[in-house]
Parts: sequence; C-alpha cells; structure tokens
Amino acid sequence: MRARHSPAAWALYLGTFAVFVVLFLVPLGIVVRGGFGQGEFTFRYLIGVFRNPIYAEGLFNSFRIAVSTTFLATCLALPLAWIGNRYAFRGQKLLGALVLVPMILPPFVGAIGLQQMLGPYGAVNAAFGLGPVDWLGRGRFFGVVLLQALGLYPILYLNLAAALANVDPAMEEAAANLGCTGWRRFRKITLPLITPGLFAGGTIVFIWSFTELGTPLILNYTRCASVQIFDALKEIAENPFPYALVLVVLTSSVLLYLVGKGLFGRGGHAMTSRAATAATQRPLGPGAGLLAALPFMAVSAVALLPHIGVVLTAFSEPGSWYQSVVPQAFTGGNFAEALGHSMTVSSIRNSLVFSLLAVAVNLVLGLAVAWVVVRSTLPGRHLLDGLAMLPLAVPGLVMAFGFLALSTRLSYLDWVKESPFWMALFDVRTNPTLFLVVAYAVRRLPYVVRSAAAGLQQTSASLEEAAANLGAPPLRVLRKVTVPLIMANLLAGALLAFAFSMLEVSDSLMLAQRSDYYPITKTIYELFQLIGTGQYIASALGVWAMAFLAVTILGASLLLGRRLGALFRVG
Repeated sequence: MRARHSPAAWALYLGTFAVFVVLFLVPLGIVVRGGFGQGEFTFRYLIGVFRNPIYAEGLFNSFRIAVSTTFLATCLALPLAWIGNRYAFRGQKLLGALVLVPMILPPFVGAIGLQQMLGPYGAVNAAFGLGPVDWLGRGRFFGVVLLQALGLYPILYLNLAAALANVDPAMEEAAANLGCTGWRRFRKITLPLITPGLFAGGTIVFIWSFTELGTPLILNYTRCASVQIFDALKEIAENPFPYALVLVVLTSSVLLYLVGKGLFGRGGHAMTSRAATAATQRPLGPGAGLLAALPFMAVSAVALLPHIGVVLTAFSEPGSWYQSVVPQAFTGGNFAEALGHSMTVSSIRNSLVFSLLAVAVNLVLGLAVAWVVVRSTLPGRHLLDGLAMLPLAVPGLVMAFGFLALSTRLSYLDWVKESPFWMALFDVRTNPTLFLVVAYAVRRLPYVVRSAAAGLQQTSASLEEAAANLGAPPLRVLRKVTVPLIMANLLAGALLAFAFSMLEVSDSLMLAQRSDYYPITKTIYELFQLIGTGQYIASALGVWAMAFLAVTILGASLLLGRRLGALFRVG
C-alpha cells in the first residue's frame, strides 16, 4: 500500500523539487534569458545566430554529425540486436559482451588512438602499403562521425535488445501464418513494435553527438557548434551571442526529443509492454553459428580500433610509431611519467573527490525521487519523475554553459567579491569544486533514479508497512528496511554515475579553468596539446580510464543484468 499523502511524502516531494529548481532549472533559465538579451527582451541575437555564416555553418555541421552518427550507430546496432534475439549460437554471450566494450572509452580519448590508426601516416596505410591517405576525411568530419558512432552504438544495442525481447512472438507468428515473412514481416510487424526502444536509444545518441565537445576538439574539427561555444567562453560576460547559440542548441535538442516522442514514443503502438511469452531462439549449428557470429566479430574489430590505438600509443616510445603497423619501440615509461606527472596525480585525486561527492548527492536525491514516484500517490509525482530524467535530454554542453554563466554572475556580486570564502565557493576561476560536483550530479542523476525506482518496484512494500506499524519513524524505515532491500540497485546506479562522472567531458572542459583543479578528462585534453610526449602521456592516462570504466560497467552489469539498458533511456 502506498503512502498517499503522508507528511514524509510531501516533504520529500517539495524538497527534491526545490533542489531541481535550483540545480537544474536556474542554470537553464540563465541560458534562456541570455539568449533573448541580457537586459531587454529581443529576438535580435537569436536571428543573428542564423544570419552569421560561421554560426550557421557550425549548427549545420553539428546537425550533419548527429544525423550521420545516429544512422551509422543504428546500422551497427540493429542487425546485431536482431541476430542475438533470434538465434542461439556458440560464443553468443561472449560476443554480446564484446560489442559493449566501446562503452569503456570516452570517444574523445579514442580520437588519439584513431588518428594513429587511420591518419595519413597511420597503421592502416602502412599495413596495406598505401600513400598518405587520410581516412578520417576532409576536415576530419568522417573521423568525428565514425568515432562517435563506434562509441555510442552500444547504447542503441542495449535498447534494441531489450525492445526485441519484449516483442510478443505470437504477433510475428500470426503474421507468418498469413504469409507475411522475411523482410516484410520485420518491416511491417517487428520494426514498428521496437520503435520505442529505437527512439529511446537513438535520442540519446543524437543529442550526445549533436553536442559532443571533446571529439571535435581532439580531431581539430572546429566548424561545429560545440567547439564554437567552447571558443566563445571568454566572451560570456559581455557578448550575448554565445547565449543565443547555446539556446538554439538547447531548443533543437528538446524539440527533437518532443517531436520524436510524439511520433514514435511508447504510445505509438499497442504492444509496448513485456511479452506474455518469451521468444524461442533458433539454435544454429557450427557453420550457421559462425555466419551469425561474423557480424559481431566484424563490428567489434572495427569498434576496438580506437582502443587498440590508445593502448599501443600508451606503450610506444615517443616518436617510434610513424609509417608503421605497430610502434617500432615499446616502453612502460609513459605510464610511470603519467602517474608521476604533477598534473595527472592531482587530476586523479580531483576526479575522485568530485565524483564521490556527486554520487553522494545522487544517492540522496535519487532515492528520494524514486520513493516519491513509486511509494506515494501524490498528484505531482510524475512531474518530478520527468524532471529527474530531463538531464538525459538536455545536452551536457548546455548545462555546463549554464553553470558557467551562473558562476560568472555570482562572482560579480559585491558580497561575493569582498569575501575570499564566497569567491572560492562560487567563482569557477578560483575553485570550480561546487559547480563541477553539481554538474556531475545533475547529469548522472537519472541513472540512480531509474535504478532505485526499479528496485522499489520489484520490492513489496509490506515490510516497510510492518515496520511503520510497529512505530518506526519514516527515516528509520528507509535506513533499516528500504535501503537494504534495494542495495544492489543503488550500487549499480551509483557505480555508473561514479564512472561516467570520472570521465565527464563537457563539464570538465568548460568549468575547470585552473590546472590544480583539473579533472582527468581536462588533463588528457591539456596533455594532448603538448608537443613531444604529450599524446603518449595522455594515452597512458586514457588506458587507466578505460580499465577503471571497464571494471565499473562490469560490476553494474552483474548487478542489473539486462536491466542495464533501461538506464540509457529518455523515453
């Protein structure tokens, strides 16, 4: 039985709603207000963004990147998910896990390795005896698309695999009995039924690639909106055009999400719940099983190119990998130098502190939101749930810009400027800890909310009611009964939130402006800019990041199993 209108439910609801207003809506409100002019309300700056040929080209290129990335990721993920759902073959579980490996490397770190593999004087050209062919494309557009698609297709794969598992086989069997088989059955029956899952994963991929900052920066593809926003940060105090550009990016992302949800959301088809009977996989013999495994192996081989490139670069002697398939000399000195470098040691410490604090905030807020949504019947609980999931639909670049704008405004207040304590708290140029922790927490909160909500939905409320009937106050019931029952779900959500906070790109690049407060990703970017050994040390740090994220995702997958894909859904 739910706690309908108890004081505890209202307190949690109002408290979490107030926190969301301050941490989420206020930064977005600053971006929106700035886009319409700092003083008077005007459309002049928004119109100016489209009239400015540089901004217009950047927006168009970002849109091209997002469309191309989403299309390529779908082409990679959909066949794999369909084969894995329909057939059973030897090595299927191992290959299914292998296609998720790209999730352990942020795309912008993979850009370092991809340049070594596909650059004019890289390993591919050396292997086939080709001239200085730049496989990354003119202006590196193809490189950005390829790298992001290879890094993001697992999100689509997880959503599509879950959607296919929920398709009622009786509907496909009925279509087959009526003569609708093969490609036509897939197009007419299966595809419409899995459209909600396709939309859920595709929206994440599109918004992520539309606003991705790190990958274009590393590949030096500057003609896109995200890099233009990054380059305009120095003008944030006096120039309204960066606000207008960010507002256009935000509006485009939200409109895309709303239009797609209206056309392809969960309400678009009748059969969107779990199937009454599970589909039976068709067992394949050795020959047919090998054919079914080939797409998995081919996609994994290509997707692992950036990882291989990063690992080989990290172990190569500086200057030894040039016009050769593999480095001509290997060394472990890059790892020793990375761990001994003052910038990297402090960045690891900073990322640990920022991420742990963010996870602590996430656990408190996420559990509170999940409890209100699942255990209460308050009239506004679904609004709170939707608000908690919005950070997945709002680009991280926009949120980072909003927090930076908020910090800039606070730092100009007289009572802040006169106090070293308040300056250290509110001015990112002095100390970005507060805003980095808040940014990390807001961005990754949906993972904890969904994990906690799933645990509460699968746990009977009878034990909580029994404890309450025995006189235990609400907080004691939560601490002694509820939390232990859903501990596995909380740990899984916390692991993912922690791992992705450690490797957050947009917030780290934009908010960390002092070297002694650089997180890991900002340090990797700064090291990559150094002439000489910079890219080798950056790669060594990237390998450490890969190993760390691999362990955390493995732990989360062991705790959640197939439910892992639900954490990457916005629909």
